[in-house]
Amino acid sequence: MGTAAKERTRKKSAARNVSRHYHHFIKWQESAREPGLTALLFIEGGFLFVVTPLADVGWLPDFVLPATFILFVLATLVVTSHSHFAAAVVAVSVIVSSVGIIAHAEYPSNFTEWLSAAGRLLAVGTLSIVIAKAVFGPGRVTWHRVQGAIVLYMNFALLFFIVYELIDHVVANAFVGLPKSGSEHGSGAALLYLSFGSLSTANFGDIRPLYPIARNLTNLESMIGQLFPATLLARLVSLEISERYREKKDK
Repeated sequence: MGTAAKERTRKKSAARNVSRHYHHFIKWQESAREPGLTALLFIEGGFLFVVTPLADVGWLPDFVLPATFILFVLATLVVTSHSHFAAAVVAVSVIVSSVGIIAHAEYPSNFTEWLSAAGRLLAVGTLSIVIAKAVFGPGRVTWHRVQGAIVLYMNFALLFFIVYELIDHVVANAFVGLPKSGSEHGSGAALLYLSFGSLSTANFGDIRPLYPIARNLTNLESMIGQLFPATLLARLVSLEISERYREKKDK
């Protein structure tokens, strides 16, 4: 009996320690939530504008690109998400995407390409919802939230890029002007370039969609790219400036 009682006491003590550490993590997460949006901006900016181009020219090992994306996924969940459901959805989507990528490398087919794209779309979509809740949730509008909105804006380019990549694999000659297959070392940088060109309406016409669905998607992305900064992002900036002005006035 003495041994059993000691074992129960040990388990209760371990449970209390886990609970205490979890509550400390929740408090840290709450305090780091808005500054974390700025960190996410740097991580995603590095992923899109540093890691992807370097991988495109073959200057980075193959594992760096997916590892950076996983870092962005984990950072988003750790910093901004209080939802176990969102974490579970992202975990499942990462697993599905990884299985699809590995299977496609061994047995290329439309099914494995769809599987990989579905996982990535689910992951980026869920992360975007989590970030949107942090950006547009109740509370004072800070500069960190404005930067979080920029992350959300860049996520639109990521979502459309995944769809363009799927169309390019499933439909032959859906785009004109793309580099030869395999020349980008798996980075997909040319379609990412097309996506950001469409989102920012700065497309130079060197890569063009020919497939009707792809053309309509670029039109939709261009509309989102014009409306989001002009409405939501501009509103956040004006609210942040007015909040800062009010604070200075109160002092």
